[in-house]
Amino acid sequence: MFPLHREREQPIFSARAHVFQIDPATKRNWIPASKHAVTVSFFYDANRNVYRIISVGGTKAIINSTISPNMSFTKTSQKFGQWADSRANTVYGLGFATEQQLHQFSERFNEVKDGARLAREKSQEKMEMNNPGLSIAAPQFSQDLCDELQSPPVMCANGPEDKLFRSQSADITLNSEKERIKKMLSEGSICEMNLETELFTLQDSNAKLVAALHEANANVEQWKKQLVAYQDETERLRDQVADLEAHGGHGPSDMLKDELTQSLEELEALLKAKDEEICILQAKKSDFHEMEQEREEAIHRIQELEMRNVELERRVQGAEQSLANSLEERDRIESEVHRVVEILDVKIFDLNDLRQSLVKLIDK
Repeated sequence: MFPLHREREQPIFSARAHVFQIDPATKRNWIPASKHAVTVSFFYDANRNVYRIISVGGTKAIINSTISPNMSFTKTSQKFGQWADSRANTVYGLGFATEQQLHQFSERFNEVKDGARLAREKSQEKMEMNNPGLSIAAPQFSQDLCDELQSPPVMCANGPEDKLFRSQSADITLNSEKERIKKMLSEGSICEMNLETELFTLQDSNAKLVAALHEANANVEQWKKQLVAYQDETERLRDQVADLEAHGGHGPSDMLKDELTQSLEELEALLKAKDEEICILQAKKSDFHEMEQEREEAIHRIQELEMRNVELERRVQGAEQSLANSLEERDRIESEVHRVVEILDVKIFDLNDLRQSLVKLIDK
């Protein structure tokens, strides 16, 4: 049967994609229908005036979906889209290699859906032209039935069409809420990444400051030892100067005194420079304490963001659960609508039999 359809149908568009089907048990998880990317094609049957989406994997038809005007193709991500087929009682998903391929498939799906709508309208007009006696045979009943069929979904206060319309509106609201929550979650993740980067920078600076502080402390201890040695040397030189002055020597002793005085001045200048370096190191130590406080504040902010992410994930799970419940309700309403359509088809068939019987009676 399938090859015969392929012979009389003409392909109008093809694309390669990974095919998925919704899990009938959970209605949430995707089940891969193909191990690798396969060709997904739009076909047009000129004899029946029908559009279909067909994909074949080996000898088995992975997708055989007849497009109706009430179908819609939804982009759920940059490279993934899906549509629901109520006749097959499933949801198909396609994963493309690029965003451009997804966009082209979505546009062609909308064009084919419009073509299916025009084909249905032409078929209804042709049926009305070929059966002009239907409205004469049973005018009142036919008029009431046509009014019911042509009335917009909003006017049916408690009918299945109104339930379907409200379900679709709820789906749109849930999808927008889900997208908003995902956006908030992504923004929170970006802020968390920025704070983690800032924390790593602060930790690096902290490690460098700790190493510099340890080195400075070691240098301070060494400089203190040198300072004590210089002070001892200075006292010894002063004692020598005092001894020389006490003996009252001249000549070479005056030269030695000048040398000792110059050495003493150099030692005092060196002591002053060392004191300044010690003050600078103490100032750096205070800066280290400030960096430590900033690091603790960054850690606190990261913990707050993690709590916000947990709350956002909980809200996303709640939204997904509500969306799944709405999808189940929509499937139930669609089955009810199909049941009503079948009842209407039976009534139309009965009316046609009645019209033929009346025509036979008139002919007699």
